Amino acid sequence: MRTDPRTDVSALWARYKSDGDEDAREGLILNYSPLVKYVAGRLSASLPQTVDTADLISYGVFGLIDAIEKFDLERGFKFETYAIARIKGAIIDELRAMDWVPRSVRSRAREIENAYISLENKLKRVPKDAEVAEEMGVTDKELAALLTKLSYTSVVSFEELWVGGDRDEHQSAIGSIADETAEDPVTVFESEEIKDILAGAIDRLPEREKIVIALYYYEGLTLKEIGQVLGVTESRVSQLHTKAVLRMRARLHAAQGFGA
Repeated sequence: MRTDPRTDVSALWARYKSDGDEDAREGLILNYSPLVKYVAGRLSASLPQTVDTADLISYGVFGLIDAIEKFDLERGFKFETYAIARIKGAIIDELRAMDWVPRSVRSRAREIENAYISLENKLKRVPKDAEVAEEMGVTDKELAALLTKLSYTSVVSFEELWVGGDRDEHQSAIGSIADETAEDPVTVFESEEIKDILAGAIDRLPEREKIVIALYYYEGLTLKEIGQVLGVTESRVSQLHTKAVLRMRARLHAAQGFGA
C-alpha cells in the first residue's frame, strides 16, 4: 500500500526546503493548522465577543505560512514553539491595525501604569488598590470598573511585551526562540534585557497575581480553571490578570525610560 507523503512531516519539510514544492507546503500548512486554532482560541478567551474567533484564525494562518517559509531546519529549534510565536504575532499585528481598543482605554491603562510606578517609588513596595485609586483621583469602585474594562485588552498588551513591535525583527521571549536576527549582538542583548526586566517584574508581583500569570502563561490553564484553583470567580481572575499585566508593563516602561 502506498504511503501518503503528507503523513511524513520530515519528508514534507525536506521537499519544501530543498525544492520549494507547493504540495509539500500545503501539506505542512494542513499538518500544523491545529496550532492556529489553539493560539486563536487562547487569545479570543480574553477578547470582547465582538472579535470573531474565525477572524483570528484567518489572521493566524498568515503567521503559520510565514513561519513555514522562514523556519530554518538547521538551527535545531522546535517548529511548534517557533510557529506559535509567529501566529501570535500575526494575530496581534492585525488587531493592532484594526485599532479596536479605544484611545481612551489605552490612556487610562497608561495612567494606572504610571500610578503603579509612582507609588512603588514612594512606598518602596507594591501599592494596594485603594492607594492606586487615590493616586489617580478615582474611587475604589471606579478603579475596579476600569480594571474590568481593561481586562478585554490585557492579553494583547502582554503579548506585545514578548513579541515586540515588529514580528519580523523580534521573536517571542517565551520559549527563547531565535529569529533571523538572533545573531545580532544588539538584538540578543535587548531581548535578554527585556526577559530579565519581565522576570524581575513577575517576581515582584503580589502572590495571587504571580500564581495567575504562572498558571495562565506557563501551565496553559484558562481563566475559569484558574478561578477553580484559587476559589474565586472567573471575573476576579480576569481582574488579577489585568493588574499583573499592567504592573509588568509599568516596570518595563520605567526601565526603558518611559512613564512616571
